[in-house]
Formats: sequence, structure tokens, C-alpha cells
Amino acid sequence: MAGMRKGRGRSRRMKNEMNVVPYIDVMLVLLVIFMVTAPMITPGLVNLPSVGQAAEVPATPVEVQIEENGDVSVRLRQAGADFEKIPKEEVLTRIQSMIQAADTPVVISADGKVPYEDVMTIMDTLRSNGLTRLGLMVNQTKAAPAKK
Repeated sequence: MAGMRKGRGRSRRMKNEMNVVPYIDVMLVLLVIFMVTAPMITPGLVNLPSVGQAAEVPATPVEVQIEENGDVSVRLRQAGADFEKIPKEEVLTRIQSMIQAADTPVVISADGKVPYEDVMTIMDTLRSNGLTRLGLMVNQTKAAPAKK
């Protein structure tokens, strides 16, 4: 044991610090990759119609009105046209008799208390029988009620 030296020289101690240099290098490489690829990504553009573009409605739509009690009424959406109450089973035949052209739109307006299933049943019946231009009418002037 005479050959061993004690206390002389530096002893190697373990550091309990984390080496973050490799993580910084990886982060900088990822930053460069994102900076290079970001201009190449094209955002999806959606051309939404605005109210000012359409001067007049191209076709007179047929309006289906569903009331809170389940009554269904139909009319051509023209000045002076009145709603005609019909049974739910006759909605399809009545609308088909009112349609003037193949691209005539059908608008469904329903009371807010009408079950969603009733509206979807009528929409599904119309769509499955070839009427593809369907829409829902909304009241834009009424503000949504505040929830408490």
C-alpha cells in the first residue's frame, strides 16, 4: 500500500447538474426547420358569401315551417303567400308539387322548442328523395338568451 497516494491530486466527483447543451442544439434545429417549412404551408381558403354580393334570390325557395306543437306548414316564399298546413306524411309530395325547377331551394324554419329529431326527419326525407338544396332558417335579429 505504500504505492498508493492519498489526498494528492484531484479526485473526480460526480456532478449532479443536467447538461442542457444537447437540448438547446435540438431546439435550435427544430426552430430552423419550422422557420423554413412555415412559408410553404398554404392555408385553406374559404370563400364565404356576403350579403352585398347577391342582388336577388336566383330561385323562389319553398319554406317548410315546423311549429312547437308539431304542425307542419308549407309555402312558396313570395310576397303575399300564406302557409298551408299539411300532415307530416304529405310534406314530400306537397313540396315536390310546389318545386318549379330542379335547383329550387327548400328552407326549413322551426320553432326553438321543436325537437331536433323532428327537423332532421323532415330533412332526411327530402334529401333521400332528391332534394339536395336544403337549408335552415335562422332569426338574425334576436339576441341569444344569456345563460345563468
